[in-house]
Amino acid sequence: MIRITRIMAKLFPLWLVILFYFSRLARSSPLAPALYVFGDSLFDSGNNNLLPTLAKADYLPYGVNFDQGVTGRFTNGKTVADFIADYLGLPNPPPYLSIRGSAAVTGLNYASGSCGILPETGSQYGKCLNMKDQIDLFEITTTYNTSELRRYFKNPQDFSHYLSKSIFIFSVGNNDYINNYLERQFSIRKNYSPRSFAQLLVDELAQHFQRLYKLGARKVIMFELGPLGCLPSITRKRNHGTKCVEEINQLASYFNERLPPMLNNLTSTLQGSTFVLGHANWLAYDAIQNPTKYALMDARNPCCTTWLNGTSGCIPFLTPCDGTNNHFFWDAYHLTESACSVIASGCFNDSSVCSPFIKQLVEI
Repeated sequence: MIRITRIMAKLFPLWLVILFYFSRLARSSPLAPALYVFGDSLFDSGNNNLLPTLAKADYLPYGVNFDQGVTGRFTNGKTVADFIADYLGLPNPPPYLSIRGSAAVTGLNYASGSCGILPETGSQYGKCLNMKDQIDLFEITTTYNTSELRRYFKNPQDFSHYLSKSIFIFSVGNNDYINNYLERQFSIRKNYSPRSFAQLLVDELAQHFQRLYKLGARKVIMFELGPLGCLPSITRKRNHGTKCVEEINQLASYFNERLPPMLNNLTSTLQGSTFVLGHANWLAYDAIQNPTKYALMDARNPCCTTWLNGTSGCIPFLTPCDGTNNHFFWDAYHLTESACSVIASGCFNDSSVCSPFIKQLVEI
């Protein structure tokens, strides 16, 4: 009896550690079972690393904020999707193309830089995953009879419940303008006015959302296009200096103003669904016009040294600007981690950015 007591005494600290671990798990259980990410380079976490394309962020200074260095994200650190995963208590969804064998039950990232809603968008840079490709891959992920995920669930009903409680986020459409409509080599501008092109994109996107619903998604967040006319790649090419090119911003507005009726219609017609609009445009524009309001100092210039006088991607291995946390733009197209944090925090906590905001959405 004495010997057993001594053994238990030696093990007592271990039991404390185990109890602490499980109590911590209980307190920090995720708000949603999984986060699934779709879209373009604003959300890409490394899929383009594994594709034959010129649109890559597989070198420093991209990823400079990460201890492990380069990840394939087109920024210095976390994206909006990464911050949302943090807020949900989930690990960052790994890029789908990096998965070998067992899929991640806490979510996956299908986003691909340079691609968009239309299949031809981004094709001038090589292969990328357009919206149809991404939904195709999600279907492979979630076909119950063949999915690696099914081992986590007792039956198809439990799997369907898991999908219905998961969060799906999208940032797509930016490249359909930057890498398509505004590019001279594409003839689409001859066939579509700005308004009819915006309607084409929204109609195509609605079909993809309907397909996603059939595959099990119920809680979907679609972020607006940002103020494209404020991108350094646009302002510097148009010789507008530090001013936004408002006619380009208007193109994005034609798309954004068509999103609410489309998303509301899907919510009302697809039973049990909630399609949320992320009002990223006004938030980003306000941060660009009033940076100090968001603890930023520079909301006009790229932080990294880029090709072509600040109008392109980062030049490999050059040291970025001092005070990266004070910049809005990382390169000529993408946001810094600090700017991403502002948008993600707004969507998670503020009904003026996302309504319902994510903390409300997870309770539906």
